[in-house]
Amino acid sequence: MYCRNIVLYLYKKANIGTNKLYIEELKQYFEDVDSFNTRDIAGFYRKYELELKPTTLNWRIYELVVKGVLERIGRGSFKIGKNKYFVPGLDHKIKSIHNKIRSELPFVEFCVWNTSLLNEFTLHTSDKHFTLVEVEKDSAESVSLLLKEKNNNIFFNPNSEILEQYIFNIFNPTIVKFLVSESPLQKVKKYSTVTLEKVLVDLYCDKDLFSFYQGREKSIIFKEAYEKYTVNNSKLLRYAARRGKKEEIENYINQIIGKYL
Repeated sequence: MYCRNIVLYLYKKANIGTNKLYIEELKQYFEDVDSFNTRDIAGFYRKYELELKPTTLNWRIYELVVKGVLERIGRGSFKIGKNKYFVPGLDHKIKSIHNKIRSELPFVEFCVWNTSLLNEFTLHTSDKHFTLVEVEKDSAESVSLLLKEKNNNIFFNPNSEILEQYIFNIFNPTIVKFLVSESPLQKVKKYSTVTLEKVLVDLYCDKDLFSFYQGREKSIIFKEAYEKYTVNNSKLLRYAARRGKKEEIENYINQIIGKYL
């Protein structure tokens, strides 16, 4: 399995950037078709390449899904798709925290989100959620103190022991942690929050913080995220590189997504 992943990784690096996907031609070819399968896509590409390798086909389908050109409607079944970007919900608590920080510390870079957004992608729905306030390092402690003025359930950069013994046993606590520089964020209305790319990388990297979502649950979250939304792989991998996990996460995605091409 390890050797196979390395081969696929090297193949992708060498070929995906240069091989033509024939996107416009593909859209025209399938524009009047409600659904089509992997064999149909292979037939389309063999108009251009008679000796089309299965690995080449799989990676092209993968890229087309990532770009939003194709949309999966079942295992091995597709339709011409549109980009669909993930926008997290914003509850009253998120908005209140955001407004307080922005009012008191207007120039601080931060984002606010709640782990309940992961329920959309999980096999087992969890009722153990927490609100994350991620703040640039120089201001994180100040933000923590600011929020503690009206709420005792604020935890600043907790370690694994504190997480297990205290935080995970409290209803919807708030965790203040350092924001990794150049994190991929988005604004929903005026509120600064996370992108799906950031959530997936953090889920992979912060195993203690997201201990409820590891193992098989994590693989399901990645699979569902890629099936439901347009994931910007370039953005995701740039952030993964900032966290020192680029190749590791890329190989993980190849394993998970490759199973469902």
